[in-house]
Amino acid sequence: MIRIRLQRMGKKHEPTYRIVVADSRAPRDGKFIEIIGHYNPRTEPETIVIDEARALHWLRVGAQPTESVRILLRKTGTLARLERLKAGEPLEALVAEATALQAGTRTSTR
Repeated sequence: MIRIRLQRMGKKHEPTYRIVVADSRAPRDGKFIEIIGHYNPRTEPETIVIDEARALHWLRVGAQPTESVRILLRKTGTLARLERLKAGEPLEALVAEATALQAGTRTSTR
C-alpha cells in the first residue's frame, strides 16, 4: 500500500519534516517515492508547504495519508479540494486556487 507520511529531518530536538509518498513497508526515514512538501512545526505559525497537484494525484490514485498528514492536508484545504475534484471540478482550477493561497500566506495557523 502507498502511504503519504512524514519523514523526519533536522537536528536533535529541532525537527522539520518532509511530506513524502512511500511504500508502507519502507522505514519512516528510509526509501520514498516522491517528496510532495514539507512541514516545520517550530515556526510561529507552523509552516506547511504542499505541492497540491502531486498530492491530489497521489490521493486520487489511492495513496492513504497517515493521521498526522491527514490533519495537515485538512489544514491546507487539500482534502476539501480532493472532494471537489471527485465531484467534477477541473484539476487545473483547483491547483491554481491552492497556489494562490500558498503564495499569499505560505503558512497555516493552528
